[in-house]
Amino acid sequence: MMTNRFPGLALTAVAGAALLCVSVAPSFGANKDAKDYTPEKTWYNQPDLMGIWRPAKPVDNLEKGGYIKDPPNGKIPYIAGGAARRSENAKNAKTADLVNKCFFPGTPRLMYMGYPFQIFEDAKYVAITSEYSHVYRMIYLDGSPHLDFPDLWMGDSRGHFDGNSLVTDVNNFNDKTWLDKAGDYHSDQLHVTERFTRTGPDSLLYEATISDPKTFTKDWRIAVPMVRETGPTARIMEYECQDLAFGK
Repeated sequence: MMTNRFPGLALTAVAGAALLCVSVAPSFGANKDAKDYTPEKTWYNQPDLMGIWRPAKPVDNLEKGGYIKDPPNGKIPYIAGGAARRSENAKNAKTADLVNKCFFPGTPRLMYMGYPFQIFEDAKYVAITSEYSHVYRMIYLDGSPHLDFPDLWMGDSRGHFDGNSLVTDVNNFNDKTWLDKAGDYHSDQLHVTERFTRTGPDSLLYEATISDPKTFTKDWRIAVPMVRETGPTARIMEYECQDLAFGK
């Protein structure tokens, strides 16, 4: 995959799309990984998560780096044969990982693949715009139900604020995206519950609980620390993705 980053216009219509709509997701319970930090409030009296964020380190392999918090052994709880399929995926990643063909990376992978993303908040929605290939997410806070519309690349997101955290409920996925570069995969039964928690002025903890009874023996949880980009040059760049195999 060849890519170019140009200054400029990534926020255009999508950034303005920060004005959109979100609902109710299951609660995670106490966040044991986050520091005791109280963020400022937005105009809408919500915890202020806004800003440009990126993972402290890009996550290429969830099982390496201590990102898996549950189960305690740090291993993804695949059903029988799942680890072998992951290994096969990794061998064929150049063609099998559709990110290499400029497709959407899916949720939760978009959040930690290494590209910065910007969070916008309104009373009815949270918008996330990523530098990666014009991808954006809308998390609706308005209490509306999930769409009756399966086979979505990024899933359908509904959310609510739980104390100082944004908690989301994401479903209606297809089975075409991966969870990382290592070939970790899922089925169309994927269900993701996320938690975004500001842990300091320039730090945020991203957590995701991953459920998929067709792929995993039990739910499992990851935690990825994020850092905020600051200063006069902090912005989302324009990223154009090109599939090198196109036209061959």
